[in-house]
Amino acid sequence: MLGVLGGMGPMATVDFLAKLVRATPAGRDQDHIPTLVCSAVDIPDRADAILGAGPDPLPAMRAALARLEAGGATRIAIPCNTAHHWHAALQAGTALPILHIVDAVAETLAGAGTGGRIGLLATDGTLRAGLYPDRLARHGLTCLGPDPEGQAAVAAAIRLVKANRAAEATPLLEAQARALAEAGCGRVVMACTEIPIALAGSPVSGLLVDATEALARACVAACRDDAAALPRAA
Repeated sequence: MLGVLGGMGPMATVDFLAKLVRATPAGRDQDHIPTLVCSAVDIPDRADAILGAGPDPLPAMRAALARLEAGGATRIAIPCNTAHHWHAALQAGTALPILHIVDAVAETLAGAGTGGRIGLLATDGTLRAGLYPDRLARHGLTCLGPDPEGQAAVAAAIRLVKANRAAEATPLLEAQARALAEAGCGRVVMACTEIPIALAGSPVSGLLVDATEALARACVAACRDDAAALPRAA
């Protein structure tokens, strides 16, 4: 059973679940992945914590993980990029494998033959933590974020999506995606799970890599591998 440590934010969790369903090759209900969701909206803001402006979210994330484990989850996904700053600490506290969203993005980029410079639209916390540059460098990729004014626009857009004002966020994010492309980025990763909500169907979609969708596809592949490894009934 896939356990989803969600609520960061709630709409991003819903978007992940929709993409998980769409990514699953299924002809009937029973072909889909059994899923247990914890929308843990009590988890403190991850970006604020990384920037030293808020409480540590790790205890609340550990509590949500424990609820998923007690509920029978056998594998964990976290549809929040910034939360992956604590991936190693969470993994150290459980035997359940926790998929890593940046590794899923790296596989997507590699599968598309993408090289060179990659743009990042992300929270201030994700950029400060260096989540993407550290892991994508293993695949020969370099990363570029917006300039300070552009990053302020991205952060404002993310807040708008969280406030259910995605339409207002769209032009802010489109402008920054175009700026990164003009700066030499072949693809731009939507490295915050709020951002795909605002850029769904956008004219810049050809530039974009959806980290939420990449994680959903990685979950489908992993869960299908798990099912294939189970002993067949006699």
